[in-house]
Amino acid sequence: MTIEQSFYIGYITKTRGLKGEVQLFFEFEDYMDLEFDVLFVEVNKKLVPYFVDTIKLQKNSTAYLNLEDVDHIDKAQAIVKKKVYLPNDKMPERDPDDFRYTDLIGYLVIDENEGELGEITQVQELPQQFMASVDFNGQELLFPLNDDLILGIDAEEQVLEVELPEGLVDLYRGEE
Repeated sequence: MTIEQSFYIGYITKTRGLKGEVQLFFEFEDYMDLEFDVLFVEVNKKLVPYFVDTIKLQKNSTAYLNLEDVDHIDKAQAIVKKKVYLPNDKMPERDPDDFRYTDLIGYLVIDENEGELGEITQVQELPQQFMASVDFNGQELLFPLNDDLILGIDAEEQVLEVELPEGLVDLYRGEE
């Protein structure tokens, strides 16, 4: 199994107890829809399979797991802070109409007044809103994703049309 044949779901945050139980933090939105019979943990740039004995999903994007052959805290400690992947064929099917702001990663942002700004590299969920991060001339340009600023989304061309507040782009140019 290679990273190209798999998708990232989260990472091991800590051990729990002395019998090798670990906590997994999900960075995959639909973690409740995932199938966990085998997980792949990235160790030294290679994916190592771990078979799941038990898993207890929590509501706060975490789960507690017992993995086969990880029966002691020392063995569990070795995989703490490691990234966790599942095979691509375990990716849950999503309704094509189920569009999310995170789907905009990779889209080209075009501002009505400033023109082409760059590609969305990251979408972060903050308590009040989602923020898009664009690589703007080598700098990170942040703007909120909301209906007031978004003029249109072209899924086929992967283009997001926006009208950002006046002066926002200038802040990232270093202009007064």
